[in-house]
Amino acid sequence: MTMVENIISAAGLGLDSKLIEESDQAFLRELYGTTRAAELAVVPWTDKEKSDFIAMQFAAQHTFYTDQFKNAEFAIITKNNINIGRLYLDQRKDEIRIIDIAILPDYQKMGIGKALLQGVQTQAQELNLPITIHVEKSNPAMSLYKTLDFKFKEDQGVYNLMRWSAVGI
Repeated sequence: MTMVENIISAAGLGLDSKLIEESDQAFLRELYGTTRAAELAVVPWTDKEKSDFIAMQFAAQHTFYTDQFKNAEFAIITKNNINIGRLYLDQRKDEIRIIDIAILPDYQKMGIGKALLQGVQTQAQELNLPITIHVEKSNPAMSLYKTLDFKFKEDQGVYNLMRWSAVGI
């Protein structure tokens, strides 16, 4: 069982996962677009310009992630066979890096993100590893990370590097 599969099964919310495939690109691009919706709402662009921007930014992010994190698990989260999010994890010898976690807006505020993060924490504790994640400073989920005891580690421009570790790690 992969790390993501362990996390999903422990979440107990009727979730499942699958590793991403080329055929998932349209969903992943749509999901990425939802993470940028608030900032694009104030830009005076046409819908086409916004769509083109999202496509370009998604492609750049996806290429960066797959190039930089060769050993990572890139998984889509599903519920009732419907794609609802993504969880990208990279287990390194000295940490678990949450590369990305995103849930479609219709499935947010249902405890899914919290359950997934707690599952990563459980895995990290079992492996005696800390967790790190880059979180945009304006990300509404920042309060969730703080609630789950992720601590500020470093200011990296628009991102804060956050870190969680179990007692004694």
